[in-house]
Amino acid sequence: MADSIFDDDAGVAVDEPVVRPREKSEPLKHEETDDHRKTKKQPPYAVIIENDEFHTWPYVIDVLQRVCGHSKQRAYVLTSSIHHMGEAIVWTGTLELAELRRDQIRGFGADFYALHPVKFPLTVRLEPLPVD
Repeated sequence: MADSIFDDDAGVAVDEPVVRPREKSEPLKHEETDDHRKTKKQPPYAVIIENDEFHTWPYVIDVLQRVCGHSKQRAYVLTSSIHHMGEAIVWTGTLELAELRRDQIRGFGADFYALHPVKFPLTVRLEPLPVD
């Protein structure tokens, strides 16, 4: 039975609600099943730079250090892979961050290391990686 309390501001007696603990087997109406509560991992994406005959090695190394955060040594190895293999994965992560990296690489600016400045961006694309 609910206890009565007196609300001084309104001048009326109000029944205080009775709260009982819910049974373990009694789910809340807004609760979802365990399948819906599990955190779903976003599939990883690769940022891939393709080789071209216009951009210089120092430019690509600079891009990889400043945009992807690679050390100079790692940027050099990746640039070598791009040159010799035709392309290389330079960064992996969520789709949103991969899109950001791609856009930053594309917007990095002209390659002024070249004899004649190269004003178009590196060729870069995204690809989904296999999920474990």
